[in-house]
Order: sequence, then structure tokens, then C-alpha cells
Amino acid sequence: MSIISGYMVPHPPIAVHEIGRGEEKKIQDTLDAYDAVAKDIARLRPETIIISSPHSIMYSDYFHISPGKHASGDFGQFGAPQVSFDADYDDELVEEICRLCDERNISAGTEGERDPSLDHGTLVPLYFITKRYTDFRLVRLGLSGLTLEEHWRLGKAIADAVANTDRRAVYVASGDLSHCQKEDGPYGYKPVGPEYDNRLIDAMSRGSFSELREFDEKFLSDAEECGHRSFTIMGGALDGQQITPQVLSHEATFGVGYGVGIFHTAFADEPVHDPYVQLARDTVNTYISRHEVIEIPDGLPQEMLVRRAGTFVSIHEKGRLRGCIGTIGPTCRNVAEEIIQNAISASTRDPRFYPIEQEELPDLEISVDVLSEPEKIDSPDMLDVHRYGVIVSCGGRRGLLLPDLDGVDTVEQQISIAAQKGGISLDEPFQLERFEVIRHEDM
Repeated sequence: MSIISGYMVPHPPIAVHEIGRGEEKKIQDTLDAYDAVAKDIARLRPETIIISSPHSIMYSDYFHISPGKHASGDFGQFGAPQVSFDADYDDELVEEICRLCDERNISAGTEGERDPSLDHGTLVPLYFITKRYTDFRLVRLGLSGLTLEEHWRLGKAIADAVANTDRRAVYVASGDLSHCQKEDGPYGYKPVGPEYDNRLIDAMSRGSFSELREFDEKFLSDAEECGHRSFTIMGGALDGQQITPQVLSHEATFGVGYGVGIFHTAFADEPVHDPYVQLARDTVNTYISRHEVIEIPDGLPQEMLVRRAGTFVSIHEKGRLRGCIGTIGPTCRNVAEEIIQNAISASTRDPRFYPIEQEELPDLEISVDVLSEPEKIDSPDMLDVHRYGVIVSCGGRRGLLLPDLDGVDTVEQQISIAAQKGGISLDEPFQLERFEVIRHEDM
């Protein structure tokens, strides 16, 4: 196996809702494109995500690859320490990358780690990716002051290491474009800023990664860019493969260029079955066909066997809802058992529908939402219909609505529907809670 897909993404902290506090909506195209990237990664289900970041440890003559088995980080320096992430490193792949770099005289390795914390050039991509997908290990590397050609060579070594270890991996090139595109931007306005962005976006939209090596170093310096070397490593990692490029967005609202792109290889077209959805589907098929509750199958991801969480199973038939039942918090030993119980309930016990019949099984579309632990909030301003689900409570009554639902476009709608489901009038004193979900869907 080689690298399945590459992604060009920016890393503005303001894109994080807890930091932007509404200002992030000024770059909505970037947010929507980032979510498309996250959904695509979830569809591909990589074992490993490789991220190159301009804000990881950087040396003039050496590429630093983060060592060890685990790392963590948060957005405390941007006023949001509550937004934090933990990551397990793919130390076997790191070891193979280092071996190949040593063999090919590429100045790279795990020595010289000054700060093990995840940097914001890594955290911002993780913020969006982990909304949709969490079952991966990480490889993190910094850039260097070496030539663009050396960055390209590093990318090729990474691709070969992925092949040697038979990893299913994707490459995320974190980096902003020019920082001098508006007078009120970080470095004011220079004509070279938009010139760089236009030239870079043109090359990326054609998947012409080899052109990245042809940019003059002075031109890059004058443009005040930070992502070019990151993109060049990705270009080397994807070299030799047939690429389907797609630039999703390009904005410079705050005077800094943000570009988002997806670059599929031929491996991206291979079908991948989501184990969460497959477990729910197998449960429904078995219960409806034979009235039997399936046993937990072998080969499930470890997270499904050790984690406890509430889940919702939603079933559609030809685009129309056919059943949806779930649990706000965990009621079973693990997520796998939770899915089995809720899949049976969604297919047979949703009071809005009659039980699913056997002839309907081939036409069913199934999704599974895994819920985070709900947290109480003081104001509707702390909700976002695309990111957070809501629970409305009053006394012993509770109504829940999942996030990111078709036709629910405002927080007011979200609260109203959830309250109605709980038999709660908005004239009554009610308490709000929010939660996030990882959504698993048929692809």
C-alpha cells in the first residue's frame, strides 16, 4: 500500500470556534472545505495520518520527526485551553522513515526535540479531522531551511516507508499561503502576496506538484508564505502516482491566504467499509431476517471494544427516515454492544414507524453517531448546529437533537425541535446541554 490521498489545509486558530467566537464564520468557505476534507479522510479510513507543520520543531539543516509513542497539545496560547487533543504516534512508520532517510543521506530524524507538545499547525487539522474520524495514529514532522529539492526527497522517502510498512496512510500538508494580501493583514499588502497565491493555487488545481520545486526562494520569502515547503513534501510523497486534484476553496479574508485541496490517488477509489456502519447493518439484517441478536464479531477496531459512549443508529430508505433510536450516555459494556442494541431498536421499536421488513433490507442506508459526554451550557450562543447536538431538559423531561441535520439551519430551530421532542414548552425554564458526535455513514 502507498499513500492513498493528500490534503492541503491551512491552520488559522481563528477557524476554531472556541477561539474565533463567531469570527470564524467570515471564512465559511474554508470551514466547509475543511469539513469536506475530514469527511473524505473518514471515508478512506487511514491507519496513519502524516502531518507536516511549519510550526513543529524546525532546524535550518535538519528535518525533525516527532519521536515517542504519544503526544498531546491544546489551544491555551490562543485562549482556549479546554480544546485539547491526544495522539498516538505510529512509531514503527517513523522508524522506517528515519532508516530510509539515513540510507539516502537525507538530514532527518527524531533527535533534538525541544518541545513535545502538539503545535497549532497540527492541532487545527486535528480539530476538524477528529470531528469525523479518530481511529488513526499520527506521524508529525517539521520543515527545514534546506532546499525545496530536499523537501521533495523527504516526501519520496516517506512514501516508500509507507509502502515498506504496508500502511494505509494519508498525507496532510498543513500550511497557510501568503501573509501579505491586505493592508490590515499581518504583514500589510505586497503585490507579491496575491501573485504567490494565484501561482500556487494554479499548480495545485492541476496537480502539478513538480512545479513547487521551481519557485524562487526570494519570491517565497517576499510573499511571507509558510506552507510551501509542507506542500512540497506532500508533492514528493505523491510523486509517480496518478492524481485527481480538487482545490475546494481559497480565501484571504484576514490578509492571509487559506487554501484547501484534496489530491486522490488511484487507491482512494477502492471501497472501504466503515466497521461501525457494518456492525449496525449486520445487526439489522440478522435481527430482521432471523430474529437473532448477533455476537460481537472479530476484527473490530479496539476503540469499539474498550470505549463506552452513547450512540444513535439512523436508518433511511430511499432518502426517507425509517427509524432512529439512540442513547445519550453509555448503557452497555462498550460501543459495539451499544450499536447492536440501538440498531435493533431503530429497526423495530421507533414508535414513529412500523418495524422494518425483510424485503426492505437491500434499500436501507444506515449511519451511526457516537456521542461525546454532554456538557451544560449557559447560552444558545455556545451552540453550533453543524458541530454540536443539543439536549433540552426541564424536570424529568429531555429532548435531544443530533447535529448537522438536513433542514436544521439555525440554533433556534435546533432548540425548538429538541424541546418539542421532550414535550417541553419554550416558555418553561429549561436547561441546555451540548455534545459532539463522530458520524459514521455509508459511503
